[in-house]
Amino acid sequence: MKKIVFCCLSCLLMAACGGNSANGDIDVDLINNPSSAEGYDENAKIPIITFDQDLHDFGRLSAGENISYSFHFRNTGKADLIIRSCSATCGCTVASYPKDRIAPGGEGYVTVSFNSSGKSGQQYQEVTVVSNAQPARCKLKITAQVGY
Repeated sequence: MKKIVFCCLSCLLMAACGGNSANGDIDVDLINNPSSAEGYDENAKIPIITFDQDLHDFGRLSAGENISYSFHFRNTGKADLIIRSCSATCGCTVASYPKDRIAPGGEGYVTVSFNSSGKSGQQYQEVTVVSNAQPARCKLKITAQVGY
């Protein structure tokens, strides 16, 4: 019985240590991060999403209010910007965003809507924007004081 367990563990260990290539190295042609330390090129043709602000305080709200705020951004990079998704930390918060490519120098809005139904006290929600920009993820934040 001990031999069988030892053989199984040995096989698992060898399988877990195996790589995708014969010598275990990663194919560097698969890595394309212009922001990495080695070979950084500040003139690389990448999109850069630049928000005017990343935090909005709605102030005091009554429970049940539905409110929205549009975060303005620009593509300050040198390639088309594509926003792939926007996801919120809570079902009470949703975001809408442009589905089309935004050319360098172009502008747009990510609109964040918050439903305060069933909420009370200080609220803090985040929306994660995922795009082809560097960095690929950024966070927009909203706050509100629900109820007085």
